[in-house]
Amino acid sequence: MPATGLRKCLPLLPALSLIALIVAGAASPSFAHGMPDAAAEAQMPADSAVLDEAWRVIRDNFYRRDLSAVGWDQVRDRLRADYGRATSRDDRAAVINRMLETLNASHTRLYTPGEPAYYQLMDIFAHGLRHDLPRLFPNGSVVYPGIGIFTRQLDGRVFISGTLDGLPAARAGLLVGDEILSADGRPFTPVGSFRGKVGEPVELKIRRAPNGPIMAVTVRPELIQPNQAFLKAQRESARVIEADGKRIGYIRIWSYAGRQYQDALEAELASGKLKDADAVIWDLRDGWGGAQPDYLDIFNPRAPVMTLKDRNGEQDLVNFRWRKPVTLLVNAGTRSGKEVLTFGFKKYGFGEVVGERTAGALLAARAFLLSDDSLMIVAVDDVLVDGERLEGRGVDPTIRVPFDLPYAAGRDPQLDRAVRSLTG
Repeated sequence: MPATGLRKCLPLLPALSLIALIVAGAASPSFAHGMPDAAAEAQMPADSAVLDEAWRVIRDNFYRRDLSAVGWDQVRDRLRADYGRATSRDDRAAVINRMLETLNASHTRLYTPGEPAYYQLMDIFAHGLRHDLPRLFPNGSVVYPGIGIFTRQLDGRVFISGTLDGLPAARAGLLVGDEILSADGRPFTPVGSFRGKVGEPVELKIRRAPNGPIMAVTVRPELIQPNQAFLKAQRESARVIEADGKRIGYIRIWSYAGRQYQDALEAELASGKLKDADAVIWDLRDGWGGAQPDYLDIFNPRAPVMTLKDRNGEQDLVNFRWRKPVTLLVNAGTRSGKEVLTFGFKKYGFGEVVGERTAGALLAARAFLLSDDSLMIVAVDDVLVDGERLEGRGVDPTIRVPFDLPYAAGRDPQLDRAVRSLTG
């Protein structure tokens, strides 16, 4: 049964949220480095118990109480036979996600251990799962084997859509737009390809140009702890771009699901790599949301900044404000709480918004751990921003710049245009 009185959040996804646990008495799989072993996979429920469980979670928690318009009872019944024919956990999850898609709502999806998002969301909601993490993960910390990339499937091909600075993929020279063909001679999967290979060389075959030569890139996967990885990538992304005699700062925030990401942004602007920049680019493309509206205050100059200085001359800034130009980068992967920031940034004239329309995925959600240890995100509240509903609509940029992902070879026209907006 769902827990009550839980804090809700704006995933994907807000910070300090709790998780409702759904316990149906099924045996839980054993995990090693965040991956179920083959024996555990074979023991996953093959009947429709988890399908029914997911159906009940929606019935009892979804933000729209009346589901008659989508025929919620009939949807489940139509899919029951397909669910029974599914032969793997991922196939069964795909059937459940077909059921959830009929709701036409963001923040409503089932995730399984074959997806990096499963571990990333598990870590974002870790406080509510603190009693279960030791059962799911050997040391109680959420980890998974990987190289620090986001991928996207287009026409049956896998392309790198993002690389986390400071992690194995970036260190190995993999670029956004690279097509991944195989890993150690086998079909690539974002978690399974690195299972049991942490610290060992894995050969990826990639293609960087349409019909171009196949290249071999060796990576050494590591155990990724998602929240720490996002924070490390944010800090290591901070740099200064020299352009037309100006110093343009840049920082990318992959996750906003926690105050630590905003604190790290403030530290870079106030006293870190970006403090002497003439302007800054704030990159909110892709990744996870969770931002709170007051995060925009850092770019609002109309407030005092207080400086504390101790007897040794050490200084600390309170209520720091960035009082130089700023440009915001967004795309179709900018979602949830990041869309609140985009809306306010544009409406109140903080600077140019460069890129593509945001995702239009702004509902408040809660996470539920099902009896087979799959993770289900469910929209539990509608959200209005200054009285406007962004769900299904998104926020348009002030300067539209498309980005063609396949074979981009690391080129970033959106970032280039953001630089020009601050130097022109």
